Amino acid sequence: MLPQKRGVDAGEVQDLHNKAPRPAAPAPAQDHHKEDPAHMAARAPEIDEDLHSRQLAVYGRETMKRLFGSNVLVSGLQGLGAEIAKNLVLAGVKSVTLHDDGKVDLWDLSSNFFLSEKDIGLNRAQACVPKLQELNNAVIISTITGDLTKEQLSNFQAVVFTDISIEKAVEFDDYCHSHQPPIAFIKSEVRGLFGSVFCDFGPEFTVLDVDGEEPHTGIVASISNDNPALVSCVDDERLEFQDGDLVIFSEVHGMTELNDGKPRKIKSARPYSFTLEEDTTSYGTYIRGGIVTQVKPPKVLKFKTLKEAIKEPGEFLMSDFSKFDRPPLLHLAFQALDKFRTELLRFPIAGSAEDAQKLIDFAISINESLGESKLEEIDKKLLQHFASGSRAILNPMAAMFGGIVGQEVVKACSGKFHPLYQFFYFDSVESLPIEPLEASDLKPENSRYDAQISVFGTKLQKKLEQSKIFMVGSGALGCEFLKNLALMGISCSENGKLTVTDDDVIEKSNLSRQFLFRDWNIGQPKSTVAATAAMAINPKLHVEALQNRASPETENVFNDAFWESLDAVVNALDNVTARMYIDSRCVYFQKPLLESGTLGAKCNTQMVIPHLTENYGASRDPPEKQAPMCTVHSFPHNIDHCLTWARSEFEGLLEKTPTEVNAFLSNPSGYATAARTAGDAQARDQLERVIECLNRDKCDTFQDCITWARLKFEDYFANRVKQLTFTFPEDAMTSSGAPFWSAPKRFPRPLEFSSSDPSHLNFLLAASILRAETFGIPIPDWAKNPKKLAEAVDKVILPDFQPKQGVKIETDEKATSLSSASVDDAAVIEELIAKLEAISKTLPPGFHMNPIQFEKDDDTNFHMDLIAGFANMRARNYSIPEVDKLKAKFIAGRIIPAIATSTAMATGLVCLELYKVLAGGHKVEDYRNTFANLAIPLFSMAEPVPPKTIKHQDMAWTVWDRWTITGNITLRELLEWLKEKGLNAYSISCGTSLLYNSMFPRHKERLDKKVVDVAREVAKVEVPSYRRHLDVVVACEDDDDIDVDIPLVSIYFR
Repeated sequence: MLPQKRGVDAGEVQDLHNKAPRPAAPAPAQDHHKEDPAHMAARAPEIDEDLHSRQLAVYGRETMKRLFGSNVLVSGLQGLGAEIAKNLVLAGVKSVTLHDDGKVDLWDLSSNFFLSEKDIGLNRAQACVPKLQELNNAVIISTITGDLTKEQLSNFQAVVFTDISIEKAVEFDDYCHSHQPPIAFIKSEVRGLFGSVFCDFGPEFTVLDVDGEEPHTGIVASISNDNPALVSCVDDERLEFQDGDLVIFSEVHGMTELNDGKPRKIKSARPYSFTLEEDTTSYGTYIRGGIVTQVKPPKVLKFKTLKEAIKEPGEFLMSDFSKFDRPPLLHLAFQALDKFRTELLRFPIAGSAEDAQKLIDFAISINESLGESKLEEIDKKLLQHFASGSRAILNPMAAMFGGIVGQEVVKACSGKFHPLYQFFYFDSVESLPIEPLEASDLKPENSRYDAQISVFGTKLQKKLEQSKIFMVGSGALGCEFLKNLALMGISCSENGKLTVTDDDVIEKSNLSRQFLFRDWNIGQPKSTVAATAAMAINPKLHVEALQNRASPETENVFNDAFWESLDAVVNALDNVTARMYIDSRCVYFQKPLLESGTLGAKCNTQMVIPHLTENYGASRDPPEKQAPMCTVHSFPHNIDHCLTWARSEFEGLLEKTPTEVNAFLSNPSGYATAARTAGDAQARDQLERVIECLNRDKCDTFQDCITWARLKFEDYFANRVKQLTFTFPEDAMTSSGAPFWSAPKRFPRPLEFSSSDPSHLNFLLAASILRAETFGIPIPDWAKNPKKLAEAVDKVILPDFQPKQGVKIETDEKATSLSSASVDDAAVIEELIAKLEAISKTLPPGFHMNPIQFEKDDDTNFHMDLIAGFANMRARNYSIPEVDKLKAKFIAGRIIPAIATSTAMATGLVCLELYKVLAGGHKVEDYRNTFANLAIPLFSMAEPVPPKTIKHQDMAWTVWDRWTITGNITLRELLEWLKEKGLNAYSISCGTSLLYNSMFPRHKERLDKKVVDVAREVAKVEVPSYRRHLDVVVACEDDDDIDVDIPLVSIYFR
């Protein structure tokens, strides 16, 4: 993905395999290990922001630099090790060393996507290197294929073991724990449908940022002279502070003693106030202003060694409170399995009652040795499941735990986020088929799915292979899903089919987590590239890749027959609108929908199962709060407001106005007619902008563009501010007698342009270049020379500016437009049209403009330079802290923070649910919805909510029900059919058209017409030939005139 390796010596990229144990040679990694994180960050190479922008939005620069200096060992390259290595290489650590002395066998193909049948018999670690290296050329990947000695561990900041005995793990962990500085030790296993993680980051580990969230802030409204002092904040946003938080104050007028930068503890935190543990009676009296900001102190964790923690595990990290007693039992089970493997040198055989009993005996024996802390009861049924599937590494489990462990390594190397402390156990036994499995069902068939068959049996495996799945989206989630589905054997027979659709193409920023794509795929369709890559993982995958957006416009592609053929739908989407549409189709066609999403280190999954659960659309997040228009345009009080305004100005100047100019030039009479028809303030404003662009602001040379940019600077950052403070002076009062400039408003100051200020000059450079682009003016070589640009800027003559009386500045927070309508808009529009037509005659033949669409992910196009410049100059006007271009890109570009680890975890969890969906017969209590936050870490699993039931007389229905009528019936017959159910229909509609309403007398004429004919005449609905029915929405009430919400009614008229 990256063009070349970072600081690689030829000797570093070598295979370290040597069968005989030997002391580790001093490696460059060792030198880095002795450095503290700050030094490591300082020495790290530059970050490719185009590639890592989504990850930078989660971690920030300092964490990324620490990662870039980190060396990690991953031992055990079965499915779990492969997933961990993939996530680390995508994250961009300095080096990953793979250790495995085993050879690839057929069972590995069920979970390690780097391997294929031709690798069988090769060393596992070495076989993974070529495909792993493709993910990120900047990461040094090497292997150790012989025995590992504890001395070799000193080369690494973190070591991960996925297949190691407890005895060996204790030896290695003791070494890591006592090493100076300590080496982070992680032991993780997945055994069938069971998994475990143990972390030890040393005697004292400092967490620099426990949750990765931005510090909470508040705008102060008042502070009392009291003991303790009461601090009240403005009520435009609820405070997020909690009791015990530390905060600092700034910009407080009057009570200036609080501006000393000292962290203060708060208590009695409420939505808009809190008290300070401080006596302010002798302080100055609060006058106005003040920002209060949360301080996030580092946290020091003291880890136990594995040897101590096995005996005294402390609190387990919980994931599912319906299994509250499960972690202590699984703590025993994994120890019992270790004892079984140590004594018998093999895993229990799938379905063997004898082997299961041996493991249970080991568990009982270990439990008896625990004295007072022993378990009262041991669930033998659970241990039988554990024993039976223990040899299998299932892909969904590996994906889930690969995400968790990958994130723990990032924490260990960077101090970012709170580590897992210290044991985590998980199981998904409810994924097993509901009918009991016989030992004969679990026997290997000498196929790549043998590991999966050993857990689920051959019947379910055949169902998986014959399933027909629709996957919507093939970005970050989609790549992970395709890999998982290919490894599970989903749609891998002639009867099976996986349809994947995505209308997007691959961009560079996708490569840091959408791991099926390579840099040579940039610009190609996501779905076809991802499908091809998935077929390389499993050549039997029967997949069709489409580039259609699943929407009402493509229902001829995704038609009724297509939907009716499906077994399940998997969403891999990144927006709510598309999710809502797919949800509505799944409800309509009664298809299971497996939904998931990620946001930074957080992920969630939701199962939508016909008749068992509520649908996705049944619950919605509240809409994001938008800042009022007047705040954004005249009274910003944070950088988000400045950036929202900057993006709006960018689009207005460089995209919307040039587009309007072209619309006029391509059809002058049509444009004029449309403006006359609209006849409003918006049409007037639009015409004024087009005239300004083609007349006063028209540019013919690059010097003209510089002049335009310089005048814009003066207008935006000096003149408008002078006008605003002239209209509302610093001592202005509101009609109620309160100071106008009270919190959250900030009083602005005009900027004075200086060609020696680099930020002023950078703004002008970006603005001039983009203005020149819109007029098709070539950019001279000297433009990027600061000295020559400054000389050109200094030639610009500025007109004098005098603030005017009576200028209306919008202060109403409810206003949605800044244009004020006037009575003579129509007359003004006529004048403007005449003026515009006169100007157009002076333009050269064929003149047109080049509108610029904002593109955030190209650092060479000056788009973000201009937006950051706009925002920071405005921030300077209002004394708001400025931001760098990267932070500006996150906010203005509305970049969704994304990392590979949470994506992997989400898809693993969904695929554990897919086993249940395709097996069929599961109850709602078997399914799980999950919310997880890998940063804290938090795992919260619960059974889905059942659908809301509506009852009427002796009938009951949910959103999943649809009422069907067979026959080409009339409207009257439909009303009578409903009347028989005790329902009085008063309105019938089809699509957006009303077919019948009892209040309209003329509608009674339609009663004896066929419903289909009325739909054709009124709603202009032509039912396609492949569809046999028409859907109508009927509004009904019962005999007591109470509305009854009935299902959709489908009339099968053909």
